[in-house]
Amino acid sequence: MSKEIGLFYGSTTGNTESCAELIATHIGFDRVDLHELAAEGLEGVSDYRYLIFGIPTWDYGELQEDWSDVWAELDELDLNGVKCALFGLGDQIGYGEWFLDAMGALHDKLVSRGAIMCGYFPIEGFNFEASKALTEEQDCFVGLALDEDCQNELTADRVARWVPEVLEAFAL
Repeated sequence: MSKEIGLFYGSTTGNTESCAELIATHIGFDRVDLHELAAEGLEGVSDYRYLIFGIPTWDYGELQEDWSDVWAELDELDLNGVKCALFGLGDQIGYGEWFLDAMGALHDKLVSRGAIMCGYFPIEGFNFEASKALTEEQDCFVGLALDEDCQNELTADRVARWVPEVLEAFAL
């Protein structure tokens, strides 16, 4: 491992992959390695000081299939003290009752493995009915919230605002 940040993502339609690449561009490819779960699974996740995970929510709050394939493996990870950040994709209009639920499930799983979570994102500017990806105070999402279906024109600004906060939390 020559880089300190590992970015792992699952993507079916290419939206999460595009967002992962945009995030890596803002971080700098000299500092982050991209890992597509479909090709690599979670191989190498323990090699990094800092982790970013990208997860879309499918259908009625379901995990995307690449994440479903590695879900049980997450229970074997020792993330004690590892700083992690999340970004999630969802459709707040078509699936507003389950907006970013998969990101909430991943957050809870990582916390149970000892991860120190950072990169929470405010709910302002979103219009959804319910989400399992809200903080306890319900004023933030547990990671960067992106909606490529209904608000793709806001993605670049949201990423540009979120990445420096994550890097600061990572002490980079």
